[in-house]
Amino acid sequence: MRHVAIVGSGPAGYYTAETLQKADDIAVDVIDRLPVPYGLIRTGVAPDHQSIKAVSRRYEGTALTDNVRFVGHVSVGTDVTIDELVALYDAVILATGAPNDRPLDIPGADLGGVIGSAAFVGWYNGHPDFADLNPPLDAPGVVVIGNGNVALDVARILAKTPGEFAGSDIVAHARDALAGSAVRHIQILGRRGPHQIAMTPKELGELGHLERASPRVDPADLPPEGDDALLEPGMRKSVTHLRSFTANPVAKPVTIDFDFFAMPVALEGDGRVQRVIVERTTLDADLTSHGTGETYALDAGLVISCIGYQTPPIPGVPYEHGRGRFASDEGRILPGLYAVGWARRGPSGTIGTNKPDGARIGEMVLEDIGRGAGKAGRPGLDALLASRDVTPVTFRDWRRIEEAEVAAALDGRPREKFTSIEAMLTALGR
Repeated sequence: MRHVAIVGSGPAGYYTAETLQKADDIAVDVIDRLPVPYGLIRTGVAPDHQSIKAVSRRYEGTALTDNVRFVGHVSVGTDVTIDELVALYDAVILATGAPNDRPLDIPGADLGGVIGSAAFVGWYNGHPDFADLNPPLDAPGVVVIGNGNVALDVARILAKTPGEFAGSDIVAHARDALAGSAVRHIQILGRRGPHQIAMTPKELGELGHLERASPRVDPADLPPEGDDALLEPGMRKSVTHLRSFTANPVAKPVTIDFDFFAMPVALEGDGRVQRVIVERTTLDADLTSHGTGETYALDAGLVISCIGYQTPPIPGVPYEHGRGRFASDEGRILPGLYAVGWARRGPSGTIGTNKPDGARIGEMVLEDIGRGAGKAGRPGLDALLASRDVTPVTFRDWRRIEEAEVAAALDGRPREKFTSIEAMLTALGR
């Protein structure tokens, strides 16, 4: 029997497991520190994007096969070390994603009210690490830094009415806080221009249909319309949405302003952020942005940084600090140790990008381990955890947690997520 451990139960982990489980004579353990699977599908994808979250049903199909097992509520580094896993399994694959915010390295970034997008998104999605975040929503101005889809998700969630969350799985504490929000002006800052955004047409188009919010773009920030012909079709659609936002009147109570060629250089406030100092930028021939020296201030009681993510290091595992990912040779880190998904590539690509990546790493592992080395694998892990009084959460346990969340849902919501590990375990009678 060949034994493989995958650390992380998000898309990269389950796409890799999907490839591995098709092989003969193999057992795959998918290990996660949370009692619930699916990683960013549960806690990263916007709660009002239920069609995207539905991909978890594909992962469920893999999880229910005889040779794949979910091992939840087991912390690698605390309950079991990487070295112990490598000793027990023919291959260990790190699929931990990139759950940490990239630091906002400007003066004032440590002020209250300055939050990274991983924390803010985790807060409204019910991640146990961020359930107690309590972001300040008592000031009219919010600045969102970044020009990707995460910035759009953050702005959209801030701008929605309570009724617009029908059918979503936004958690109760976030829904209630947003219902009483004083936010009226949302500024989205981007260092470069409309032709350099990383925003997709669907997410941009959603802003144009919000009940109480108007997205706006300054026509002066847009290049000549004829230049759009040089863009690839998806980007051209995105820029078309931006052009349509130039005609929006200030007729709704909330505004979402796109501020292009704008680089935050400092945050100011007395213990809590009150202002964002912004420098105008210009682009050189290779589209790199440079400050012009012209600055202005934006009032903001909340700043959300959506500038990217990084994989947390693991002691003893080679790491590329500049890129925020594990150091590997196309996925091979050390003998018997691999990386896949964002842990390998860095935070780039969509959920679907992890499918071919998982397939490639899975095939690489099968080729490398051959018929296996007769390691202890799954029985060895079970014995080790039992000796440490660690009781893993199984996939059947997860289904019981899910059933309890669905039963607790009201007002047409698909579920009422548990936002603490204790609540999840209580649902299991532990």
